[in-house]
Amino acid sequence: VQLQASGGGLVQAGDSLRLSCVASGRTFSTSGMAWFRQAPGKEREFVAAVSRVGGHTFYADSVKGRFTISRVSAKNTLDLQMNSVKPEDTAVYYCAAGPGIITSNIRNERGYSYWGQGTLVTVSS
Repeated sequence: VQLQASGGGLVQAGDSLRLSCVASGRTFSTSGMAWFRQAPGKEREFVAAVSRVGGHTFYADSVKGRFTISRVSAKNTLDLQMNSVKPEDTAVYYCAAGPGIITSNIRNERGYSYWGQGTLVTVSS
């Protein structure tokens, strides 16, 4: 599985941005999918995920109510709609695929086997 993330850029606080991740391979439909991010000098952290069964969504508290994760299985794409962005959202954003990942582990990066190259989001104040 290969993941290609795009959509990052420089935006101002309060703006909106949409990240996309295109997956190649056949495991997309059987994988939990997620976005993680890594800010400068910090560890990578969970942002949002969507389960492989039922399409249940999960969010970090810091983005809940502002970000929306969605997947379109027919197109093998995973999107992250980011609204009301804040300077603290500045980070490199990574999409990830976890074949067979279970819900209880969906926030744990160790559950994901495939990672995209990352796309940089910079939010100015």
